[in-house]
This record gives sequence, structure tokens and C-alpha cells, in this order.
Amino acid sequence: MLTRRDFGKIALAGLPLCAARRAAADSAPSGLRLGVDTYSYRDLLRIPGRDNVDEVIKALQFAGAREIELHSANTEPAGPNSGPAVPPPPSAYPPPVKPPSPEEVAAAKLAVRNSLRRWRLATPMAAHEAFRSRFQAAEISLFAYRVDYDEQFTDEEIEVTFQQAKALGVRTVASLTSLSGARRLVPFAQKHEMTVALHNTAKTKDEDAIATPQSFRTALALSKNFRLNLDIGNLTAANYEAVAFIQENHASISHIQIKDRTRNGGANERFGDGDTPVKDVLALIREKRLPIPVFVEYEYIGLGTPQEEVRKCLAFAKASV
Repeated sequence: MLTRRDFGKIALAGLPLCAARRAAADSAPSGLRLGVDTYSYRDLLRIPGRDNVDEVIKALQFAGAREIELHSANTEPAGPNSGPAVPPPPSAYPPPVKPPSPEEVAAAKLAVRNSLRRWRLATPMAAHEAFRSRFQAAEISLFAYRVDYDEQFTDEEIEVTFQQAKALGVRTVASLTSLSGARRLVPFAQKHEMTVALHNTAKTKDEDAIATPQSFRTALALSKNFRLNLDIGNLTAANYEAVAFIQENHASISHIQIKDRTRNGGANERFGDGDTPVKDVLALIREKRLPIPVFVEYEYIGLGTPQEEVRKCLAFAKASV
């Protein structure tokens, strides 16, 4: 039973009491916390210069998701249309088509990246507080804010992303980054007293990648604030055993991404068609009552829309338990 003090804490955190209860109750059978990583909606059509939070909320409602890892790209303005150029009108003597040079492509990418940096540094935190309110109104709980840091991030940008996470009301910043990138995050995690959840890859031959158990240990040793955002699809593609790893290391895991990949660096497959033990992992978490949220990540090439495929993935996971 909630006391007045507990109720006040929830209210101050900005999450409506009904949404908090509903997220826990509706996430999955048997109390398993099951949600969606909004990276799954990366292929939704975007309008240049605008976020797509409202479109993501509609997609999540269609899937029946109540808890998410929110990808930063959904809150940021989309870049210019990078699709094929509009063809010229029909002509008996059409002008020659001149593809852009590698230098022109690189310059265009740099301009887009610099524009995004300016947006991040200039946008007040009220924008992310407003995003938070929109998810609250839809009764969708935010667990983590995902920002995939690379060498192009300045320290000022990293600082801003941690402030954005706070404005969203989350205590975990998730990131698919490298060991060198993780080292840069140490002072920010400490300053803001936030958990940084490092998302593993399957690039086992890259010495800077977070892809092997040894690299996991190296990364986690960098800071008491670091945890592992375990992607069991990537772990399987790297030829490690997901169930055994979780049994031995669950205390170091912030949350889990589920997708189905084949071994030996193989492709993403429809849930149930690859080598990843999705059902066994979900059963382990349920049976051992591990307090680890699980998020669907849609990455295979599906025949339906992203909205339809994410719904299928979530239904598969729910049916598995």
C-alpha cells in the first residue's frame, strides 16, 4: 500500500500514479517488465527539422507497449531528406545525372552533424520536459534515454544529453558506444549520479568494442555508475551463451534488449527464427524473479510496417511467458 510520502515521491518524479501501476501491470504476464526500445521505429517517415515523438507514441499504443527505452533520435529534429532526388521532367534530351562526389557527401554529412550539435546546445530543457509530459499523457513509462556516443560528440554535447535525461525523468542513460567512448562518460555519470548502461555489440575483433565478457568487465570497472545494457541478439551473434551469462552476471545488468540473431556474426531474424534463446531468457527472468526490464528491439527486415513488426515482436515475447 502506498503511503502519502510514497505518493509524493511519485508525483515529484512526474509519473502519474495510474501510469506507474499500469506500466507494471500491463508490461507482460507474470510480472515481467516488457517494453520497447524506440530505436525499433528508426524507419518511420520523418519530416525534416521535426521530432517524431507523437508518431512514436501512436506506434507504441498500437503495439500495446507501456514502458520504453527512448532513443534520442526520436526527440531530435530529423535531418534533410537523404532519399533520391526528384527526377527531372521528361525530355528528349535529358541532362546528364551527376552523382555527388565523396567530398560533397562528406561535407553534407558534416553540415547535418554540426546542425544537430547546434540544436542540442541551444535547445532549452523545457523541450524534453514537454516530451516527458507527452509520454505521461499516453501512460507510457520512460526507463532509459538512449544516446549512442561516438567521437564526434563534444564534452558540451555529452553534458547536455545528461541534462536531457534528467528533464525526461529517467535515471539511466543507455549507449551503444566503445570502450574509449565509455571512458569519456565516467565524469558525467559521476557528476549527475546517473546510471550509464553500456549496450554491447557483436564486433569481437574490434579491441575498442564492448562485445566480449572481458570487454564488459573492463567497461564496468571504469565506474561504479556503469551497468550493462545486455543485447542478447548481439551476444549470441558473438557466440556467447545468453542464459548462462545472465545467470552469472545479472547484478551488473541494467536492462536487456531482445532480438533474434544467428551465430557467427549472423543476421537479425524474425523472433523465433534465429539462434538467440529469447524464450529461455524470458523464462529465466520470470522464474528467478530478476528485477531486469526487457525491451524489444526490432532490427530484422520485416514484410510489414515498423509498427506492425514491433507489435509482432512484443506479442511473441508475451506469448513466450
